[in-house]
Amino acid sequence: MTRHQVSAKDVAELAGVSRTAVSRAFTPGASVSPETRAKVFSAAEQLGYQVNNLARGLLTSKTGLVALIVAEMQTPYRASLLAALSDQLQSAGYVGLLINTDRSDSSVAHALRKAISYRTEAAIVLSGMPDTSLAETCLRNGMRLVLINRDEERPGALRVRLDDEMTGRQAFSALAAAGCKRPAFASSKAGTPSLEGRCKGFRDAAAEAGCEVIEEASGMTSYQTGLDIGTRLLTRPDRPDGIFCATDLLACGVMDSARRRFNLRVPDDISIIGFDDIEQASWESYKLTTFRQPVDDIAKAAIGFLAERRDDMPHTITLNSRLVWRGSIKDS
Repeated sequence: MTRHQVSAKDVAELAGVSRTAVSRAFTPGASVSPETRAKVFSAAEQLGYQVNNLARGLLTSKTGLVALIVAEMQTPYRASLLAALSDQLQSAGYVGLLINTDRSDSSVAHALRKAISYRTEAAIVLSGMPDTSLAETCLRNGMRLVLINRDEERPGALRVRLDDEMTGRQAFSALAAAGCKRPAFASSKAGTPSLEGRCKGFRDAAAEAGCEVIEEASGMTSYQTGLDIGTRLLTRPDRPDGIFCATDLLACGVMDSARRRFNLRVPDDISIIGFDDIEQASWESYKLTTFRQPVDDIAKAAIGFLAERRDDMPHTITLNSRLVWRGSIKDS
């Protein structure tokens, strides 16, 4: 048996009001008497009626949908950022539409075209980079565009980024203050602007101090990659005594490699610093000194932009990461 979907017409008939009155009752700020609104809400509750916001959006161009375009959503940092974005979207009255992509720009372009076809009001891009023409297409279709941790700017879009070069400099200074003479930088082959920025800052600070950096990068940004990198670094004849890892997942792998495969003590034999401050960083097994990403501030900036005045100028917000001291680096 086919069930009849409850419509606004059904609510109007039960409440004894017009179809227009039902629409006004469910529209914030619309003119309707308290008595009529009470009748409509009572009838809607009896019938189990829910407003079709998607259909309403086709008429008003306000669907309330915001696309979240992301890769590697299973990683702890991405999961925490998605949770913060989703919470703040819901608090602001939006509905998040999650689109999983790979890291390529072409994958993001495909996802954005999908978002446009669903009349989304905005897209928050955590992976890849849309080309300028596609960004302009989003604007012409009334979409807001937020780019997180990207290096490039786009007209009319908000770019939320971190000062990754400064983070790299601070990491080198912390290792140097701990007495490390052979610093290393460990990263993946992802090649994102964030990872490259941390590497540049670390390398530049070392060069200014007259110190050569050992660099090792391979694979995905994962725990297994950290294990592999740790093994390569720690079998070198000039084995490093301090390692800055581009992410916490890499740092956990490097640390386990040092302790389990080489019986090294952290931080007595080697100091390790991570980045992200994922939940695992605070576990007793790691007590990882790391840089905390301002996840809530990133989400707040992204969602706040959706309600701002529109223009064709690029906008950039730069945030800073805070060093969280734990037990994986020697006391200076």
